[in-house]
Amino acid sequence: MSLKPNDIATLVELFNTSGWEEMHVEIDGLQLFISKDPKARLVGGLGGGTTMAPPIAPPVARAAAPVATAVAEPADGDIPAHWLKVCAPNLGTFYRSPKPGAAPFVSVGDRVTAEAEVCLLEVMKLYTAVKAGVTGIVRRVGVEDGSLVEHDTVLFYIEPA
Repeated sequence: MSLKPNDIATLVELFNTSGWEEMHVEIDGLQLFISKDPKARLVGGLGGGTTMAPPIAPPVARAAAPVATAVAEPADGDIPAHWLKVCAPNLGTFYRSPKPGAAPFVSVGDRVTAEAEVCLLEVMKLYTAVKAGVTGIVRRVGVEDGSLVEHDTVLFYIEPA
């Protein structure tokens, strides 16, 4: 298995959205070391004896924004302006249910609270639970189950209640 540039970008994004202080990965002789400490060094390498370049400093963390944001204009022309959208906090594979064959977290017409989990995003077997971020009624699902989504992809539209 070899890493592609997109895989490395995914790992960096995963690190940036996690609470981790450091991440060490080695695949097919490629070693990746990321640390929030700009003075950190990988001692001895992951496989031993390898000299490492200085660590990749993660970009300045973004301020956490609410997951639900106002829709400025109707996206489809049939989406009312007062509906709020729930967007992907990071890239990953979108799952509507907690496991294959299980009922979805939410369906169109369901009433949700701001703290209700509405889906999971998976990146390299690590799961992020996405919360509604607003109390209201789920009016539309924005993507298909199992789809790869990017950061800020609209996952659901919720009518505030």
